[in-house]
Amino acid sequence: MRDQEGLFEVEPAEGKQPPRRAAAVDKTFRAFDPHQILLLPPSLDAWLPEDHLARFVADLVDEVLDYSPILAEYTEKRGFPPYDPRLMLRLLIYGYTTGVRSSRAIERRCVDDVAFRFLAADQAPDFRSIARFRRRHLDTLGSLFLQSLHLAQKLGMVKMGRVALDGTKLEANASKHKAMSYGRLVDKEERIEAEIAELEAKAAALLADAEATDAAEDQAFGVGGKETDLPAELGRREKRLARLQAARAQIEAEAAAKARRHAQEKERRRQDRTGTSDDQAVTDAGDKAAAKARPKPKAQANFTDPGSRIMKNSDGAYIQAYNAQAVVDEAHQVITAADVTTNASDALNYTSMLDQSAVNTGAHPKQALVDAGYCSEANLEAAKERQLACGTDTFMATGRLGHDEQVPPAPRGRIPKDATLKERMARKLRTKPGRAAYRRRKAIVEPVFGQIVTCQNGRQLLLRGEDSARSEWQLLAACHNFRKIFRHAGSAGLTTAIA
Repeated sequence: MRDQEGLFEVEPAEGKQPPRRAAAVDKTFRAFDPHQILLLPPSLDAWLPEDHLARFVADLVDEVLDYSPILAEYTEKRGFPPYDPRLMLRLLIYGYTTGVRSSRAIERRCVDDVAFRFLAADQAPDFRSIARFRRRHLDTLGSLFLQSLHLAQKLGMVKMGRVALDGTKLEANASKHKAMSYGRLVDKEERIEAEIAELEAKAAALLADAEATDAAEDQAFGVGGKETDLPAELGRREKRLARLQAARAQIEAEAAAKARRHAQEKERRRQDRTGTSDDQAVTDAGDKAAAKARPKPKAQANFTDPGSRIMKNSDGAYIQAYNAQAVVDEAHQVITAADVTTNASDALNYTSMLDQSAVNTGAHPKQALVDAGYCSEANLEAAKERQLACGTDTFMATGRLGHDEQVPPAPRGRIPKDATLKERMARKLRTKPGRAAYRRRKAIVEPVFGQIVTCQNGRQLLLRGEDSARSEWQLLAACHNFRKIFRHAGSAGLTTAIA
């Protein structure tokens, strides 16, 4: 090697090495050179173990999942080429499976994490592209839940012998301090309307004075530049008033819908007792109740996420949340039905969730285990009808019994003819088979919620709105099922499922 002028031979300069410290003895260590240049081009494929979850996700997206609805939405040829949907699906599925759900966190992992770099083929999509892809294709991402369930069925992981239904409160992406009760809404709306009227009168007086003083100062709304911010202040008040009116309309609509539903159910029960059937009478009863409905003063609406509600979680704290429901199969803790509601009570979801599970799997379970949150007269009646119609035996905790509803600790003999449905269910759960069956409830469904919270960081939803919250919960459920499939069969199981 020659010097810069090419006149003399010189030795190549070695990389700067940090000083080595002497060990306590003359010890030989393995060779370590941080500045060593790779002799061959690096391969990301060689940096991951063969049984790594990232390889399973890559094979899942490339060979199993149907993402044709995503491809069908790309109808414009013009524009800068977007990222391949396979790349985005890989990142989102792996992220939601491992608890990396934020688009900014995924962007960072595409640089720092070998698994993410492997899935992205060493590309690094920016967080805006990831967030836009998720928002644009959210419905399709939510539909991955059904694909995960059908894949688990092909692998024999869903038996539908015994299922457990339960709900959990997921924190919404909104603060409970951004909510306002109906009573405060009405008062606040009246005050803002008065302030707007006062500002409009003041603005009219200033305009008249400005026109009389100097036509050139019309846009200043006052002599000497005073009160120039008045139109902006009017705009802010009007926007605030619109938000208050929208929240008020939402609360009133919900109160009317609730009153309509209760009135219609009451009319149907009356017709069942009298043996009559009149659909128009049911509709009229609902319309009459809805017209008279008035919201409770403490009914609330949130300005950040109007779809969320203040609910009490398992710790007894009140949070801005959604009520996430799940039906879980006992065999491998695969979720067979997933939904999100805005009602804090679980009782309204018993029939709908078991029906959804039956539709998704094509089979009714032999046993269904539910806690006391689902116990109501309507659900007890529905459980009785379900057993007669499709053979599903429901074990439903009844909670505390009244003084006139007590049953013996170990009931024997025939059931009294005058026993209510609640007493019959309580008696059923106190038998030896009933205790053995219901004891399995916590072991089936509770670990699933724990795994979603701890492994998938699924305690809080990132997206706002009831529909978005439902799709995100279904995506979390799909990724939970994918994790179960990976633990059960690995990548080899995908080949079996395809075949």
